[in-house]
Amino acid sequence: MGEKNFKIFADFDGTISVKDVGEEIFRNFAEESKVNPVISDLLNDKITSRDCWLALCSHASPVNKTSLDEFIITQEIENTFPDFVRFCNRNEFELFILSDGFDYYINRILAKEGFQKLKVFANSFIVSSLGTIIPGFPYYDEHFKSSANCKRNHILSNSGDDDYTVFIGNGNSDKNAAEFCDFIFAKNELLKFCEKERITYFPFNNFTDVIQKLTKLKNRKRLKKRHQAELKRRQAYLME
Repeated sequence: MGEKNFKIFADFDGTISVKDVGEEIFRNFAEESKVNPVISDLLNDKITSRDCWLALCSHASPVNKTSLDEFIITQEIENTFPDFVRFCNRNEFELFILSDGFDYYINRILAKEGFQKLKVFANSFIVSSLGTIIPGFPYYDEHFKSSANCKRNHILSNSGDDDYTVFIGNGNSDKNAAEFCDFIFAKNELLKFCEKERITYFPFNNFTDVIQKLTKLKNRKRLKKRHQAELKRRQAYLME
């Protein structure tokens, strides 16, 4: 039996991290009365993800960078994620973190846990000398506005015909990306989306569930890719 190449793409906020760290930052460093309507508009598809972040950054009070960094390192990751990283390393599965949040806090949290070498694609921000949070969107694609960081493009750029693509996520920004993957692990809003659109998925509670299922998939003699995902990838490549 030949070795199977798995490319694994995982969301960060609420998937790897216990809480949505981006939301937590703005709830702590901006007035809740301003933050809540913006997040509500995003969840109800009244504004794009990029517009949501721009609005939240504009509402944030002048931020003390030291206080921000101290707050960030209090944020916890899901306690089975380290086992999952080791599982990927043992099996030589390439793992990518695709986040619609910001690399500023993701990199700090991963470094705290000893995972600073993981590949991360996310939005960015800097804190100015005046305490202003200035966001950046290096991977924004105006054709796919459900995420300020186009996760779909990262999947297409970092996988090929010989790979089995895996997506692990939980939120609105994961919906379009998951459609391009062969195996989807979903919870919360992504799970509801998969059920509504009749997309095959595996429910999961933590990364132990993912490890157990991927082990079974890896050991199958014959493993089929998801047909609709193959079609979407093929169409995307033809359009480029």
